[in-house]
Amino acid sequence: MAAGLLTAGLTAAPPAFADGPGSGTPWVVSLGDSYISGEAGRWAGNSNDGESLVDALGPTAYYDNAAHTAEQITRCHRSRSAEVHIGGGVNGMNLACSGATTGTHTDSSGNFKPGIDFYSSGGNQGQALMLQNFAASHNVRMVVVSIGGNDFSFGPIVQKCVTDFLTSPSWLPNYCNDDSAVTSNFTSANVAAQRAKIAQAFRNVAQAMANAGYSPSSYTIVAQDYPSPIPASSGFRYSQSGYTRQSTGGCGFWNADANYANSTALTVIDQAVAGAASDSGLSNLVTLRLASAFNSRRLCENTVGLVEEKGLSSWRSPGAVDRTEWINQIRTVTTIGSNYYIQESIHPNYWGQLALRNCLRQAYNSGSPRGGACTRTGTGTNANGEPLMTLN
Repeated sequence: MAAGLLTAGLTAAPPAFADGPGSGTPWVVSLGDSYISGEAGRWAGNSNDGESLVDALGPTAYYDNAAHTAEQITRCHRSRSAEVHIGGGVNGMNLACSGATTGTHTDSSGNFKPGIDFYSSGGNQGQALMLQNFAASHNVRMVVVSIGGNDFSFGPIVQKCVTDFLTSPSWLPNYCNDDSAVTSNFTSANVAAQRAKIAQAFRNVAQAMANAGYSPSSYTIVAQDYPSPIPASSGFRYSQSGYTRQSTGGCGFWNADANYANSTALTVIDQAVAGAASDSGLSNLVTLRLASAFNSRRLCENTVGLVEEKGLSSWRSPGAVDRTEWINQIRTVTTIGSNYYIQESIHPNYWGQLALRNCLRQAYNSGSPRGGACTRTGTGTNANGEPLMTLN
């Protein structure tokens, strides 16, 4: 943890609102990690035949400063396709950051990663403090939070699984699901510890809003969990024999590890988020459940394909939204010399982000936020160009 102030009890007198609770243009604010910041939102589907075939937003995709010339925080990757921008007379503010955990830290590359806390040092702030300052002068009606995946070491787990796939043969596979670096994240003790951190993160959101002068009844917190990014073993379109699953598909998991990722890792993480939401004790918190949101559109699933595999000229081709993947390929050092980032790996791409946006708009529910499970329904897009989704 980087040094700084983690004081959650900043209780100054409620401010005078320029736009206060219940007045002025309503805002939705997103907090958390890469699964809500918009990571990978530049790319619409996957292709091995050139970036231009899937480049939906171009090189400014993650530029979130006022002039759209740079990132406010390096590598937060707050994309223009991020789900928080639901429109319809509602403004969106994206305070999330790729790589964020519940607590503020600096990553191995020296990049600042604000947590869901009140960190303040050298001009850097935690996301709870950012929210407090923003909400003090804006009419925030809903705060949606995606947090916990990085606390469970999601990125290193994926890296370990892909490394094991690439460095062992199909006749003697080395699985990640029995590696202590993976399984240690899902012991009962660690699950309890991370669940407690996530619950405190939700309480920090509530404290930030209280510090900004809001009553619990004037806004809603939406606790968002994680979608399944890869299918179970029976759903892959590439065999696990040879290395095609990674070299072509960018989904280098052994069948057994893919099953483990869905039945154990994802399930435990999503249950921890749900449990933390309950543990928080917050009366104005609802949950947005996304585990099945991308089913049949996942990375390497046999119901979709690369742009070129489907005979499409680009992501703009009619029907591309239903025939290509909504999850970005897992990339390695092959990103060198390209515009791809390794950190974009296995995140919802442009189509996935817009699908989540559709879910979130339904959760906003015209200003009366509600929770539920979001799933894909039908084919094509709505009037906003988003995949068809239903919140039940």
